[in-house]
Amino acid sequence: MPLFLLFTVEMWERFSYYGMRALLIFYLTKQWIDGGLALDPQSANLIYGLFTGLVYFTPLIGGWIADNYIGQRKSISIGAFLMMMGQFALASSQSFFALYLGLTLLILGNGFFKPNISVLVGQLYEHDRSKLDSAFTIFYMGINLGALFAPLVTGFLAMKYNYNVGFFSAGIGLLIGQIIYHSFSKKLLGDIGTKPKEK
Repeated sequence: MPLFLLFTVEMWERFSYYGMRALLIFYLTKQWIDGGLALDPQSANLIYGLFTGLVYFTPLIGGWIADNYIGQRKSISIGAFLMMMGQFALASSQSFFALYLGLTLLILGNGFFKPNISVLVGQLYEHDRSKLDSAFTIFYMGINLGALFAPLVTGFLAMKYNYNVGFFSAGIGLLIGQIIYHSFSKKLLGDIGTKPKEK
C-alpha cells in the first residue's frame, strides 16, 4: 500500500506536468485572439527550452535541501504546493506576468518534488533490496500513466474552452494528488522521509 500511495501521487504530478507541457508551446505561439501570447516561434522555443532545462537542474538543489535540512516528506509538500500555484498562475490570466510567474513556480516546485518522491520509494525497501527493482517498475508505471492521459485531458479542455482552463485542470491534478498524499502518508509511510539524512 505505501508504494501505491507514492504511485498515485507521482501519477497526478506527472499528469499536471505533461498536461501543461502539451499546451505550452501552442499557448506561446497562438495569436492573442485565439487565446495565446502571439510570440514568434524562435522566442517561444527559447522560453520552452529554458523552462525544461531548469526543470532538470533544480532537483539537484531540492534534493540537497531535503537531505540536509527538511527531509523528503516536507520537500514533496512544498514542491507540490509551488507547482500547483504555478499552474493556477498560468490559468489566472492571458499575460506574460502570469506566464513568467507560473513557470518560475513550476521550476522551483519541481526541484523540491521530483527527486524526493523517488527517494521515498527507495527508502520503503532499504531493508529488502530484492523488491526494489519491482517497486520502481510499478512506480514508473504511474509516471507513464499520468503522462499518457494528461495531454488528452488538458488538450481537450484547451480546445473546447481555452488554454487557461487547460492549465487549471493541470493544477487540479496536483491538488488531487496532494489531498491523497496528506490523507494517507502518515498512516502508510510512518516516519519515512520526515527527517534529513543523518551525517
